Amino acid sequence: MTPSFAVLVLASYLAGSIPFGLMIGKWVKGVDLRQHGSGNIGATNVGRVLGKKWGLICLFLDALKGALPVDFFPRWICGLDHPWFNDLAVVAGVTTIVGHMFPCWLGFRGGKGVATSLGVVLMLSPWGLLVGAIGFFSTFAATRIVSLSSMVAAVAFGLFYLTPWSPHSQSLAAFSIAVPLLILIQHRSNVRRLLRGEEARFGDHSKSQSSSQAASEVANP
Repeated sequence: MTPSFAVLVLASYLAGSIPFGLMIGKWVKGVDLRQHGSGNIGATNVGRVLGKKWGLICLFLDALKGALPVDFFPRWICGLDHPWFNDLAVVAGVTTIVGHMFPCWLGFRGGKGVATSLGVVLMLSPWGLLVGAIGFFSTFAATRIVSLSSMVAAVAFGLFYLTPWSPHSQSLAAFSIAVPLLILIQHRSNVRRLLRGEEARFGDHSKSQSSSQAASEVANP
């Protein structure tokens, strides 16, 4: 591992590990989001606990911290003319998503990676993003369940790279397998609730989890 590659990985991880959702909860309402709603620090739980406006702000910031490292860090560390620039951009994207999911500041328990992946995919594969967006919004229109819609979007993006007309970059192909798999793993508690018929629908507070339930889920994901 060259020093420049190590710096790229470290910088991307640290950028991804910035817990915007947790910070917004502390600043806006003085609450620890890990003890409220679903216990997650992502945009969906921010919107559930603090309101839609703050959920959208968190979504934007989490997506931004995914997009910027992919575009900026390879240019800054290795240069645009580096022969492996595109592959390094993929590495930056994956590491940023991992940083969001497993931030060192929070005991390696972070968000589920959807918003950050959105920013990364925007830079790496706009067509793949379009396919994922179609999967998300069609599922959301039918179910109003954000978690299910996010998982469908991740799978749709991954399947896009199995089609003959998709880009055939080896690094992007590996990304299209690894990142959807990580997102599905991070949603395993949602899958359990979906199977029990207990997953909350968007705008439906009747199935919102209590603080004690959220704390239990964080302790036993």
